[in-house]
Amino acid sequence: MKLLKQLCSIHAPSGNEKKLTDFLLNYIEEQKVQWKQQPVVVYGEGFQDCILLIFGKPRTAIFAHIDSIGFTVRYGRQLVRIGGPDLETGYTLVGEDSQGKIECTLKFDEEEHEISYSYEREIERGTELVFKCDLRETEETVQSCYLDNRLGVWSALKVAETLENGIIAFSSWEEHGGGSVAYLSKYISERYGVHQALISDITWVTEGVRPGEGVVISMRDSLIPRRSYVERIIGIAKASGIPYQLEVEGAGGSDAKELQHGPYPWDWCFVGAPEDNVHSPNEIVHKKDIESMVALYRELMEKL
Repeated sequence: MKLLKQLCSIHAPSGNEKKLTDFLLNYIEEQKVQWKQQPVVVYGEGFQDCILLIFGKPRTAIFAHIDSIGFTVRYGRQLVRIGGPDLETGYTLVGEDSQGKIECTLKFDEEEHEISYSYEREIERGTELVFKCDLRETEETVQSCYLDNRLGVWSALKVAETLENGIIAFSSWEEHGGGSVAYLSKYISERYGVHQALISDITWVTEGVRPGEGVVISMRDSLIPRRSYVERIIGIAKASGIPYQLEVEGAGGSDAKELQHGPYPWDWCFVGAPEDNVHSPNEIVHKKDIESMVALYRELMEKL
C-alpha cells in the first residue's frame, strides 16, 4: 500500500492536478521497463494535466480521474467547495500559500450553511485546501482520504503491469464537473478507433452493495450505459469466477458523462470497488474488493 499512500497524499484537487501528473509521469518512466508491454506515453501540449498510455493495438480504454475534492479559500476565513466534500467541523485540512505550509481545521455552521477554517492567520485567497492524509490499514481494509479516486488510479497502474493491448487515460476535473474526457475521447476515437470504455472509479457501499463481496459493475447511475455492452462485461465477469456485485442507482456520475454526451459512439461501464464514508477523510474500502477490481480489469482488457 506504499504507492496508494503516496497517491492519496499528493495535493491535486480539481483544476490543479499538476503535482500528481508529474508524480505519475516519473512513476511510469521508472516502472514501465518492468511491464509486459512498453506503452507510448502521451502528455503535454494539448493534453493539459492528463496522460494517455497506449499499449499495443488497443480495443478498450480505461478512464481514471486523478483529481480530488477539496476547498478553495474565498475572502477572510470563508471556504468554497471543490466538488462535494463531506462537511464536519474538526476535519484537518492542509495546503500551502506564499507564506508557507498550512495545517488548519474545517468549521461548518449547519444552521447558516457556512464553511470556514480555523487557523492562526488568514490564508491567501484562492489557496486550495485538501483533507490531510492519514492512511490506516488492517488485515481486511484500507482507510484514507481520496481513495476516490486514487484507488482507481492505483488499480489502473496495477493493470498496466501486464496489459498488452489497451489504453489507460488519466483524466482531470471529474470531481467538479469534468472537462478533460471530451478531448481525450476525441483523440482516442480519431487516432485509434477505440470506442469501448471502462470507468476505473470508486462507488458507494449501500443496502445493495456490500463491502468485501466483490468489485462493483454498475448497471446504471444518473446515466444509463448501453445494455448490450454491460451484459458483455457481466458475462465475462461471471465466466471468470472473480467476485463481483451489480449496482443499480438513480444518482451519481463519473467520467462517463462526457463519453455519453459526446459526438462519438462510446460504449462505457463503471467498474470499481465500493467505499463507505464517501468524500470524507475516512473513506474505507475492503481489500477483497480491491483485489477483485484489479483482477476483473485484467480479464476485461483481455476479453473485450
